Amino acid sequence: MKMSKILSLVLVLVMLFSCLVACKKPDNGNEGNEGNENALAGTYNITMWVSEKEGVKEQFLAQIDAFELANPGITINASIEGVTEADAGSKVVADVASAPDIYCFAQDQLARLVQAAALLAPGKAATENIKASNDAGSVAAASVAGTLYAYPMTSDNGYYLYYDKSIVTNPDSLEQIIADCEKAGVKFRFALENAWYTASFFFATGCTSTWLMNEAGEFIGIEDDFNSDKGLAAMKGMQKLAQSSCYDSDADQFTDAGAIVTGIWNAGAAADHFGANLGATDLPSFTVDGQSYHLGSYSGNKLMGVKPQGDAKKAAVLSLLAQYLTGEECQKQRFESFEWGPSNKNAQASEAVQANVSLAALAAQNAYATPQGQIGGAWWDIAKVLGADAKNAADDAALQTALNKYDESIGAWLDIPPEKRYAWTVIGSVGNTKWDVDFSMTEEPAGTWTSVEIEMAAGQEFKVRQGLSWDNNYGANGEKGGANIVVETAGTYKVQLVFGENDSVTITLIPVA
Repeated sequence: MKMSKILSLVLVLVMLFSCLVACKKPDNGNEGNEGNENALAGTYNITMWVSEKEGVKEQFLAQIDAFELANPGITINASIEGVTEADAGSKVVADVASAPDIYCFAQDQLARLVQAAALLAPGKAATENIKASNDAGSVAAASVAGTLYAYPMTSDNGYYLYYDKSIVTNPDSLEQIIADCEKAGVKFRFALENAWYTASFFFATGCTSTWLMNEAGEFIGIEDDFNSDKGLAAMKGMQKLAQSSCYDSDADQFTDAGAIVTGIWNAGAAADHFGANLGATDLPSFTVDGQSYHLGSYSGNKLMGVKPQGDAKKAAVLSLLAQYLTGEECQKQRFESFEWGPSNKNAQASEAVQANVSLAALAAQNAYATPQGQIGGAWWDIAKVLGADAKNAADDAALQTALNKYDESIGAWLDIPPEKRYAWTVIGSVGNTKWDVDFSMTEEPAGTWTSVEIEMAAGQEFKVRQGLSWDNNYGANGEKGGANIVVETAGTYKVQLVFGENDSVTITLIPVA
């Protein structure tokens, strides 16, 4: 039987079991439940990946205990490992068979997980409940081509403004923040050379950039109007900050900061730096050609995924468990313990969440945010240069040239034939480049890729990646998504990438005589 037929059968059985459980009266200790049997009763050994942060594993174990109490007859023996959500998707895709039954991951990994058949989509009833309980952005983040594949867990991966109230007189005005920071001799930190932040100016002026995918999770096109009159207005607004003497692109460093655009991951650092003068709010507005625009942003989420199962009963239990662990009460508990911003609408409305300074600022900014859908990996490299272009442009013509180049680069990437889309290349500071040029590699024999000759200086760095994208890349020690490889001895080399047994990867520098 083909795998697709097996998964279809499992899904049908999951929906059947879910219906049985949903239609059965709850076993809450009241009279009238005698004789009811839980159709999913049994003992289940499961594996999980959750955040590696201290205390998270222990809280999930406690929540699983509570799930058992709420579902008499079901016993969960859970083995939980801490794996950062940023890496979980790549690790699962590399070896789906060995992946855990349930894992938490960042939303930008969803498309690859769908392509790898690494997610069991929730059944119809579960999907309806998830959509009703969570904010629209998180539901969109968990979906591909209209199908929900994962369980929303947070809605806190966005950015907003922290500022010094003794310096910034009007946090609603980009121009005033710049003037105040220049006057005080402090920095306005905004990562304009990072596409995730650069997009905020374009969303402000009404631009859109939406990647189109088929049901298999493959990118098939993009609807993007950055190269337009609206995009030019965005570049002009960005230029105001980029060319200011107070501008600094390092938004994770608080030194000398009078204002900084970042997210809740830096809430502690912001409180330490600004102290009693801490202010937090949505992003400001800027004015171009007499028109005011409120800065937009990306909003992002963390999701929980369930791996497809051969055992239909276990699959149904995993689905119920995932719904429970991403439900209102569990999200509230994680907020109270770790300040994770809930995606559940009832949890978002709680007094405690509303009173959190950082989450209140994020909530205010989310009114202007664009949910981060699935994005072609090459886009991040293509778009990130717009901030530097705005900084270096001498006039509007140069800004327009930058937008034209952006448009051409996207078109060129979409026009790459399949054989090149999946080819490997070398990219870095080698060969007199600045991480802006991919050096081609040729496969010969199968599983061995060798680059063209590249001049390298000691201390320069590089990685290898597939399809001109960062979705799949290897670094030091052949580690997927690993650290940059540092050149030890200057010379001319070919880079060789070899895929070995058990998914091992070796990257070697071959000197050219």
